[in-house]
Amino acid sequence: MQQDPLILIVGVCASGKTTLGQGLRSLGYKVRTFAQEHSASRRLWQRLDPDYLIVLECSYETVRRRKQVTWGVNRYRRQLWLLAHAKAHADLVVRTDGFSPEQLVSFVHRHLVELGMGGQEHGS
Repeated sequence: MQQDPLILIVGVCASGKTTLGQGLRSLGYKVRTFAQEHSASRRLWQRLDPDYLIVLECSYETVRRRKQVTWGVNRYRRQLWLLAHAKAHADLVVRTDGFSPEQLVSFVHRHLVELGMGGQEHGS
């Protein structure tokens, strides 16, 4: 794998994409977050050509607890459908319902370190 692999994070609304992206960037990773769940194409994420794809999931109840949304469960189900292709190709799928922001970043960072992708500041 190249020196600074691009890590792409996608997931349903309020699943932790921004939190995880910021946390991993602070650890020296090259990270992009992408709102695939709002796209028209299920394969749009591929245009970013990531080296490592992380898909974040959480329940509709968790989405509503984390973020004041005005849309219902049908839009949530559509997000899952739009993310299904990314999930099928993901290197890591994380269900974030039970994680605090710090726990999520730590969990993914440990996983990446185990793969030899330790980030710049906290190398493996």
